[in-house]
Amino acid sequence: MTTIGHDPDPQETQEWRDALAGVIAAEGPERAAQLLAGLADDAKRAGVPFSSGVGGKIVTPYVNTIAVSEEPAYPGDIELERKIEAAVRWNAMALVVRANKVSSELGGHVASYASAATLYEVAFNHFFRAAGPNHGGDLVFFQGHSSPGFYARAFMEGRLDQAHMDNFRQEVGGQGLSSYPHPWLMPNFWQFPTVSMGLAPIMSIYQARFMKYLDNRELIDAGDRNVWTFLGDGEMDEPESLGQITIAAREGLDNLKWVVNCNLQRLDGPVRGNGKIIQELEGVFRGAGWNVIKVVWGSNWDPLFASDPSSKLLQLVDETLDGNYQSLRAGGAKATRDEFFGKYPETAALIAGWDDARISALRRGGHDPKKVYAAYARAMERNGRPTVILAKTIKGFGMGSSGEGQNVAHQAKKMHDVDLRNMRDAFGLPIPDADLATVPFYKPDEKSPEMQYFRERLAALGSVPQRRRKSTTSLAVPELSAFKGQLEATGERHISTTMAFVRVLSALLKDKTLGKHIVPIVADESRTFGMEGLFRQLGIYSHVGQNYTPQDADQLMWYREDKKGQILQEGIDEAGATSSWIAAGTSYSNHDLPMIPFYIYYSMFGFQRVGDLMWAAGDIRTRGFLIGGTSGRTTLNGEGLQHEDGQSQIMASFVPNCVSYDPTYSFELAVIIRDGLRRMVAEQEDVYYYITLMNENYEHPAMPAGAEEGILRGMHLLRDGGKGKKAPRVQLLGSGSILREVEAAADLLRDDFGVVADVWSATSFNELRRDGIDVERWNLLHPTEKARVSYVAQCLEGHAGPAIAATDYIRTYADAIRPYLDRRYVVLGTDGFGRSDFRTKLRTFFEVNRHYVAIAALKALADDGEIPASKVAEAIVKYGIDPSKPNPVTV
Repeated sequence: MTTIGHDPDPQETQEWRDALAGVIAAEGPERAAQLLAGLADDAKRAGVPFSSGVGGKIVTPYVNTIAVSEEPAYPGDIELERKIEAAVRWNAMALVVRANKVSSELGGHVASYASAATLYEVAFNHFFRAAGPNHGGDLVFFQGHSSPGFYARAFMEGRLDQAHMDNFRQEVGGQGLSSYPHPWLMPNFWQFPTVSMGLAPIMSIYQARFMKYLDNRELIDAGDRNVWTFLGDGEMDEPESLGQITIAAREGLDNLKWVVNCNLQRLDGPVRGNGKIIQELEGVFRGAGWNVIKVVWGSNWDPLFASDPSSKLLQLVDETLDGNYQSLRAGGAKATRDEFFGKYPETAALIAGWDDARISALRRGGHDPKKVYAAYARAMERNGRPTVILAKTIKGFGMGSSGEGQNVAHQAKKMHDVDLRNMRDAFGLPIPDADLATVPFYKPDEKSPEMQYFRERLAALGSVPQRRRKSTTSLAVPELSAFKGQLEATGERHISTTMAFVRVLSALLKDKTLGKHIVPIVADESRTFGMEGLFRQLGIYSHVGQNYTPQDADQLMWYREDKKGQILQEGIDEAGATSSWIAAGTSYSNHDLPMIPFYIYYSMFGFQRVGDLMWAAGDIRTRGFLIGGTSGRTTLNGEGLQHEDGQSQIMASFVPNCVSYDPTYSFELAVIIRDGLRRMVAEQEDVYYYITLMNENYEHPAMPAGAEEGILRGMHLLRDGGKGKKAPRVQLLGSGSILREVEAAADLLRDDFGVVADVWSATSFNELRRDGIDVERWNLLHPTEKARVSYVAQCLEGHAGPAIAATDYIRTYADAIRPYLDRRYVVLGTDGFGRSDFRTKLRTFFEVNRHYVAIAALKALADDGEIPASKVAEAIVKYGIDPSKPNPVTV
């Protein structure tokens, strides 16, 4: 217990404390909490500046949350578990050190797992449950930098052999192990990619919530499954780490368990050298409504606290800063005796007569299996709130002078000979001196008591981590004819591709096979995208249902929340919505239940805002649809610079397994979505789709015969300019909102200059580019065989004239196919910052309207010698183009 500031009347303070102790002894802690809460309310009403906790913060003293008297009996054989942990520790170290014996080029981390080994081993032996016939399995987000420890454990299990271990971080052409948890690289092993720090916390929250969502919709029985997430204290500074913790409490995610390894060090130095990270995090999580369990001190501290009548030790541990704790550990027993306990006579007396070995043996809580088990057991209690365990450890524990408690610990990849020997001796490993130089892997004999115990625990709980690559069943996908309404012309009706999407989605929701598997996700823009009609039909998911009367209850499309609601309405929260989409898109693996998420959002707030999550989605093999609404630099005419998207399609191209399209017409959209369903749901291919939509209304034609292949491969002929004409000819390519300007340019060229234009709908320049790269690579590696031809070149074969492409994205998008064309190629795009105005003005400003497309075509013909340059000048005057107009890129 810590006194705030100077205490003018210690005797009175002690009387209050004694009274509290009497209530706890006679009536229990619940009654004491009730009295304290009442006093707190009285103090607030009286105007007393007060906050529950120490120093005005919502924190408890710097001791373990669970009292010694409340600790459960340890259910396992601690000595055998110690031996198993020692072997895993050694092998984790050996994995990295062996890989870097020649040089440090491969890298790797030893210190993170060294600090967390006990935290993991207790969980492996008693809590983590793998998926099996009688249990759906826990989801575990392992801390990325601790990956050597999990490989070391899998080696003990026999799931990895020495060939794997000898190829740590050597993945090309062999049995290599990925540097960190990467499902893309090790699809049967890792569940989640976690090394991009901050992503595991937010993803785990939404995985836990999606598990509740599926359970409430009665699609799975979640039972007592949990989501475990292991994090570092330095990682908690990432915005995504703490940004969504209130959602976890609000959603009642008592299936969510976070373990924060508080070794007090981040990559380059202390996390809070001038503060106390455990206390800081406790305040944050308590304020957010989480259960907080602190595991600060090991069991051999218990007698010290119990024999401290002056409470000076409590005061000392509370006032000592994290930077000092780190220095004390590095300074050894002498520093601990003189600089820590020696600060006060009362604390010095507590260790009088102790030798250095006894002082050095004082453990932090995260290295004590009894304390860790007690915390995990408490965390398993379901009380409607998520739980965070703040466990204090030492970075590089057991590494000695090679890294223990040192600022350089994170970069340590090698071990000094003396430290290898000391580590072997400290953990009691039977490795001969003669073998130490080779840093051998060690596995106890299968008949040894520790390995028999190890096998028993595996038989009881299963092997973790492991990943399901495909769901047990695939879903049947409707034929394209199911979207008949979108394949036909709209006639005089003007609709947007957003409206066409809603109609496709509505058709899928009515499908008897797929309907219940659809997960519509929005980030508070349902009405913008015309989806409010789904509110009443499907309901908006809420884990508590709807306990209020909505303002629009008397309307047809009222805002209906429901415990079995299907729509995930995430509020103004793109990162959260993306994490929900990832959770739904990985349900086939995590729950053996394929789900089909459609997340629709402002395209500008997609890849640009949450690009790291989009990359992780590729790594984790997410399957689903990202729908970038109001896309293009000129289509969202009134919103301006931060809303108008001219780059999301380029960003989509960064993710290797993201298939992206920029369709203009409803038939293109229907074909793309249907094929995405085929690939992801029926054939279970590990891709996801990014499709951009516009909010601009216009007529949509019927699908041309034979267009389906071209739509999917990235390009199809929309308008043939005619055959056998002697006139100059050009090939016009367009996509999204600018395709219609390209069509209008074809009319201008024909009517004003007698130029014939074929018009191509380029549904995906990204897919055309990928095809071109594949063809180019094949030709490079097969020089003696007949060269292959890119799809874009195949399309244009027999169609004369230069090619001109115009899109509502920066020039980089359409320019990507330049190497795969055999003719002059001119690209128009919307480079520069967006701004607010009418669409016609914006397209003139960015020089992508029909007039600029026509001028670009004429200039290309002139450069090819097909027409005189004077025709281009004539067009510039005719269309009112100002040659001195500033370049939009620089304005």
